[in-house]
Amino acid sequence: MKTSAEIEFRAFVVSRWPRMLRTARLLTGNHHDAEDLVQSALVKTYVKWERVRRADEPDAYVWRILLNTNADRARLKRVREWLTPCFPETVAPDRVDGIAEAGAVAQALRRLPARQRAVIVLRYLEDRSESEVAHILGTHVGTVRSHAARALYRLREQPGVLQEWAGTPGADRTGVGPKAEEARS
Repeated sequence: MKTSAEIEFRAFVVSRWPRMLRTARLLTGNHHDAEDLVQSALVKTYVKWERVRRADEPDAYVWRILLNTNADRARLKRVREWLTPCFPETVAPDRVDGIAEAGAVAQALRRLPARQRAVIVLRYLEDRSESEVAHILGTHVGTVRSHAARALYRLREQPGVLQEWAGTPGADRTGVGPKAEEARS
């Protein structure tokens, strides 16, 4: 017989899975690694579920677990994998948002340091406020701003990346791309 905590955890997972998978895909650059990352984070969440459910913001707690698990995964990975944008066989299209399908953006995100990538994913692709991102990452709003500024600078240096990104929600907030140009004029 399932306890109310198990039922509550199951409902939490079902409601958060798509968003967590999208975030993980953007952090890892690979659908399979993203699924592994989300599952690992949810295992850690389940172990701490009593503490998580009592937290002021359980979502922020779980997203922090997800980000820390990704940082651990990247740190422990000794052999670097090189992802290729071309596969020999054809695959069915992924159901992740269109931004994950933009190869240049996904590749550019993989080139960013883990902390900057986390800020960009949470701030612009997850459409969270600076204070939410700071809370999730356990840092200050100023640190979030500086990581975002450095990451956007690096993304601007890569041709075509921000133009593809300009069609996504929240892109006009970056201050770059066609939407930002229209807003200034």
